[in-house]
Amino acid sequence: MLNARETPRSLPALPPGGGGATLMGLFCKTWLVALLLVRHGHALPRKEWGGEDSQRPLSAEGLREAEGLVSTAGRFPRPQRVLSSPYRRCVQTVAPLAARYHLAVEPTEDLAEGQSEKAVKLVRSLVGQDVVVCTHGDIVAEVLVSIADEDRVDLGPNPRQAKGSAWALKGRDGVFNSAQYFPPAVAEAV
Repeated sequence: MLNARETPRSLPALPPGGGGATLMGLFCKTWLVALLLVRHGHALPRKEWGGEDSQRPLSAEGLREAEGLVSTAGRFPRPQRVLSSPYRRCVQTVAPLAARYHLAVEPTEDLAEGQSEKAVKLVRSLVGQDVVVCTHGDIVAEVLVSIADEDRVDLGPNPRQAKGSAWALKGRDGVFNSAQYFPPAVAEAV
């Protein structure tokens, strides 16, 4: 089980006698900025929710997935922004991560369900930025299709998009050049 309170990995210690310039050069050449594209965690079932769907919250499992997302994000450089669909389940999914990095969650209608065209445009505008984007399954699918078709990024034979999962999309100069899937990381129940 993952511990949601893990801290991001630190840089390795410098070798005896220094070597800082060599080590820093290595990181500058190989460290690509990652946009984390997150599908919201498990929410209460629609049939058990009597209110507006946009206000449907995460289930207990979804809350653990949200805590686990902090560990997944810790593999990458500190995010500079956290954007989310305004739907409650999306905001709740990235709230622990935003709190960990002392960032506000920025809700945007462009990431709401059914806003595929706007969402793809928004995600493409963020290439090369350390940012976390939380949205819905229909949007994640459209973004993945876009980067596979337009940028020729290999997503593997069966791209996944489980609830609470994340894709690390790396790129620069307006083009994505790699994608890596991270299944939901479920934090231990407290």
